[in-house]
Amino acid sequence: MALPINIRDLINGRTVEWERIEFKRGWNPVPTMHNICAFANDFNDWGGGYIIIGIEDDGGRPVLPPVGVPLAKIDAIQKELLEICYKLRPHYVPIVEPVDFQDEKILLIWAPRGSNRPYKAPEKLSKGSVYIPYIRHYSVTKKASLDEERELLLMANQIPFDDRLNHRTAITDLNLTLIKSHLAETKSALLSESTDLPFSDLCRRMNIAERPDEYLKPKNVGLLFFNEHPERFFRGTQIDIVEFEDEIGDRFTEKTFTGPIQQQIISTLTHLKNNVVTESVRKVPGQAEAIRFFNYPYEAIEEAVVNALYHRSYQGDSPVEVRIFPKRIEIISYPGPLLPLNKDNLNNEHVTARRYRNRRIGDFLKELHLTEGRGTGFPKIKRAMKENGSPEPVFETDGDRNYFMMILAAHPDARVSEQVSEQDSEQVIQILEFCRTERKKQDILNYLNLSPVYRNYKRHILPLLQNGLLAFTIPDKPRSRLQKYSTTGSGLAVLKHRAKNGEDGNHLLNEAEMTT
Repeated sequence: MALPINIRDLINGRTVEWERIEFKRGWNPVPTMHNICAFANDFNDWGGGYIIIGIEDDGGRPVLPPVGVPLAKIDAIQKELLEICYKLRPHYVPIVEPVDFQDEKILLIWAPRGSNRPYKAPEKLSKGSVYIPYIRHYSVTKKASLDEERELLLMANQIPFDDRLNHRTAITDLNLTLIKSHLAETKSALLSESTDLPFSDLCRRMNIAERPDEYLKPKNVGLLFFNEHPERFFRGTQIDIVEFEDEIGDRFTEKTFTGPIQQQIISTLTHLKNNVVTESVRKVPGQAEAIRFFNYPYEAIEEAVVNALYHRSYQGDSPVEVRIFPKRIEIISYPGPLLPLNKDNLNNEHVTARRYRNRRIGDFLKELHLTEGRGTGFPKIKRAMKENGSPEPVFETDGDRNYFMMILAAHPDARVSEQVSEQDSEQVIQILEFCRTERKKQDILNYLNLSPVYRNYKRHILPLLQNGLLAFTIPDKPRSRLQKYSTTGSGLAVLKHRAKNGEDGNHLLNEAEMTT
């Protein structure tokens, strides 16, 4: 019975935090039963955990190669495992899979958060043993204290939104193609079984649906990842990119990304990388190597966008907003962070949050390597900005934590396209050739496969206009809707010089300045 996760990544702690993995050299029923109980209770709202039998533990890390489990004992262990799970109150059965790993057979037990918390397990297997709720405290399974048991009772009616059943939908709202695409992307062994597996069983195995066949319902996390239009079920499930031409914000363009949330992230990041992120080169006198930096480091933008989709609420109707100003980017999601984070400690050097609003969403994003989910988001953004020479990022919320905003300031030395960089020299030739015939601004940007926004005009067309390579066809009305651009005599001279000498175009602007 294959699991919907890459086993190698799991064992190496790449997709699941170490606190959620319990390694055991051999089979021991009582500690295993207590671990299953603890993961099912999910006291820390982690989403359950994994028990791996056949790999020795060293301080919470695996000792490889594995010692393995003898093949002859696999069936007997699974039967005994089923027996001890029947002793849990209420009844709970995890998902078990024998796995071949590094030439050994190991037994992998997946114990997701249970739907009927709190769970209790007998302290011993002897008759009349007292039943106790077990929980995880970091990487240790322990008996819950009275206060912790009371908190478990309070949590029983607080199933996180992404892990809840959606009773207004049907199992047919989950898309098999998207599910298989995810399994292929994560290199899950479940992909090979999915062809012959009934769709209902596949969804249960993915833990994106529950209940008997006659009332099998998707979970919200399944609809968010494996439905082509999740906005039909969750209003505001989209990303809005708004690009402002100035700080006042009177003139702007908008672009909206919808679809499964993993696709929203990928499409948004692709757009920002292609249309917003630019590299600058600054030559230093007496130094052979030039200094290279970006207006915004892509790594910081990537982490900020993923963080917004991971930690937003999908119960509200407010989309994630990416606001792009000339000198900063604001990424806003709703509502704000969970306690203990607040407006006073968000920008502290060390920020710790152990509770997550969308643990199941985080698990899927980690499997796709879009996030680490270990509270490393803030440090990663700060490090990326620092290494790029950019100002420190700012994290902001209000007193009631109604929103969360990340502000990434542009690098102070980033050029606002007053010149054309060396890597754009071929593009300069393309524009000048294209504008031998009068062209509209939008036609030029479409020709370059760029969106018709002011930022792209400012970077790719305005410098040529300022350097006399392009000219308005209606000089006295620069904002006319009939305005077009044509290559000037200086621009034609550059093209002629290029054709004659076959140069790579790195000195186009210098040639233009000499011509003018």
